[in-house]
Amino acid sequence: MISRELAVALRETGLIWHPASGDRFALDLPDEIELEAEADIFTVSEMTIEARATPSGTDLAFNGTTEWALDSVQLSEAVWLPREDQLRELLRGTFRTLQRLPDAFVVEIEITGERMRFEHPEPAEAYGRALLALLRRAR
Repeated sequence: MISRELAVALRETGLIWHPASGDRFALDLPDEIELEAEADIFTVSEMTIEARATPSGTDLAFNGTTEWALDSVQLSEAVWLPREDQLRELLRGTFRTLQRLPDAFVVEIEITGERMRFEHPEPAEAYGRALLALLRRAR
């Protein structure tokens, strides 16, 4: 799983999330709202947390949650934590290789003839860093 910091950077660089069953996310609520659940990781699922289209956008509805009083949050109050396969898919045709080294993984992408390498002990984080570079170049 990618770090929260990388997920926030991806969102700020323009990554758009369309919630689907199985997606993971963390809450990113305004500073004035303190909630223990901000440190938790949630999974979109029709049984417990579902994405609902509303006139103001998409809400993530918490169905039957009893740990804390939260019915729903707006999509803007959540930080998507994409999985490794989702990150690889988002790299599209730029993705070249994933290589395992003794102590890290290397993701290599190619953008307009330039090869770029991103190394990290977690493969998802290496994919995420590659996607962040791709999004920054696209801006």
